[in-house]
Amino acid sequence: MNLKNKVALVTGGSKGIGFGVAQSLLQQGIHVAITSRSSTAAREAADLLNTKNTTEAKAIGLQADVRNLESQKVAVNQILEAFGTLDVVVANAGIGHFASIEDLTSAQWQETIDTNLTGAFYTIKASVDALKASKGYFITISSLAGTNFFANGSAYNASKFGVTGFTQAVMLDLRQYGIKVSTIMPGSVSTHFNGNEPSDSDAWKIQSEDIGELVVDLLKMHPRTLPSKIEVRPTTPPSK
Repeated sequence: MNLKNKVALVTGGSKGIGFGVAQSLLQQGIHVAITSRSSTAAREAADLLNTKNTTEAKAIGLQADVRNLESQKVAVNQILEAFGTLDVVVANAGIGHFASIEDLTSAQWQETIDTNLTGAFYTIKASVDALKASKGYFITISSLAGTNFFANGSAYNASKFGVTGFTQAVMLDLRQYGIKVSTIMPGSVSTHFNGNEPSDSDAWKIQSEDIGELVVDLLKMHPRTLPSKIEVRPTTPPSK
């Protein structure tokens, strides 16, 4: 894929992995639309991305809720109106509630599934026609928690196991249209996820820009080759 002047959507792009991915895409000359449930957060993040960007590509911030299909459709239509095409969609938005099944509430369960799994479904449903037209790329951000279960992770594990399987099935559905589909499954990443405040103690973790570089690498892969599921983890985690 010739990346310059392509157009990407990154859900949950106002911070964390989504912000890192957006920044890496801009550095390749790709226009980027980032979404957040907060219009203020989306606009402020887009302004920061544009300030840091050294290419002619542009970032825009849009309010959209991945838990709502109509909201996703509106965002895609806004992108098409602004740029005329949509070539790359990164379904990144996600949350985590971690508790024993005895303590996990039904509201926490529902929010996790609605955001992480149904959100990915709504993202591709809203963008599939545009990706057909561009023969584009759909990428989900799953997790190593999508293949490795752990205590207190029932909701998060369920959502990410679902994202991993969902993405692989979508890959089979859409490759007939020339659309490439991949899922990235990171281990520990230095972000604000689950209330974490990134600091020097997180230096051993994957950094958000590392995931951004991986997305760029996928886009630069020869069209005949598709890395459909990628696990990525810190090289040297702390000793237990």
